[in-house]
Formats: sequence, C-alpha cells, structure tokens
Amino acid sequence: MKMEANDERQLVRKFLDGNPLGLQELIERHQTRVYSYIFVMVKDKQLADDLFQDTFVKVINTIKSGSYNDEGKFIQWVMRIAHNLVIDHFRKQKKLNLAEVVVNDQFNLLDTLKVSDPGIEDVLVTQQIHRDIKKLMEYLPQEQKEVIYLRCYAGMSFKDIAEQTEVSINTALGRMRYALINLRKMIKEKNIILTR
Repeated sequence: MKMEANDERQLVRKFLDGNPLGLQELIERHQTRVYSYIFVMVKDKQLADDLFQDTFVKVINTIKSGSYNDEGKFIQWVMRIAHNLVIDHFRKQKKLNLAEVVVNDQFNLLDTLKVSDPGIEDVLVTQQIHRDIKKLMEYLPQEQKEVIYLRCYAGMSFKDIAEQTEVSINTALGRMRYALINLRKMIKEKNIILTR
C-alpha cells in the first residue's frame, strides 16, 4: 500500500512537471472503481459518464492549482470528489427522498411528504421539513450522517453503502439505526413537528 502511495505521488509529480501521462496512468488505474461507484449511485449511464468526467476535471484543476494535499490517499480523495458531485446532483434535481427512512415500522421520519398533488402550501411545508431534518443531521456523528446521505439522498442499497464506506453491511445498518434514533431524540427534544 505504501509502495502504491509513493508510486501515485510520483505520477502526480510527473503530471505537475508537464507530463500528462502521469495523470492519465492514475485515471486508468482507478477509472473502473470510480465509474462503478458513480453508476451504482445514479443508475443512469449518460449521467454517470458526465459525473465521471466532472470528477476528473475537478481532480485535474485541483492538482494544477496546487490545492491537492498529497497524503498517500489519492483514490480516497478522488472517491470523495465523486461522492460530493453525486450528492450535489441529487440536491440540484431535488431527488431528496427521505420518506423511505423508517424506524421500527412505527416511525416514518417524513411520512407526511408523500403527497399526490401538492399545493403551494404543501410544497413550502415539505421544504421546511427537509431543511429541519438537514439541520438536525449536522449534529450526527460523521459515519451516521454519511450513511443517511448515501441511503436517502443517493438511494444506495446497504450493500453498496457497506462497500463504499468499507464496512460490513451490519455496521452500515447499525449506523443507520443509531442515526435514526438520534434524529428521533433530537426531534423530540427540540419539539419539532414534522407534519402538515
């Protein structure tokens, strides 16, 4: 692993010294993993192609600007860029569907968001509920916040979440469970009403 990190460092240096083959080799080395991750999240080939390209445009621009902080974790850094671009896409498309989040079959966090023909009032209330939930999520530990984003915002399966975050499926499920318990606690403590 250390050998690979040193090799990647040299390829980045090669690119910075004016040889585009350094970066080309890095991209070829990791393209399958990065593209597969994006495609699994968006489930659309054209969109995955666009986000894959955007990921490496951002990688190139960051390296060229001197902002890349080489800590021997090139692929993790690239995956984080890809992940953030996917999340940004879902935010822009308003595909934030937290209504799937259920706790113990009794508590559907955003049960009230399922509306067949929303009026302007329903839309405004729904937007407020989303804002409230997103604010509360900021207080969650990073692992719990990540699993909620991946599951509810990006629509990933727990199997895919486990692979992406490099943990077991049980750990991913546990993180979701604790995240929902913590959100429910905060909702109760802060007296937030998530209904119309």
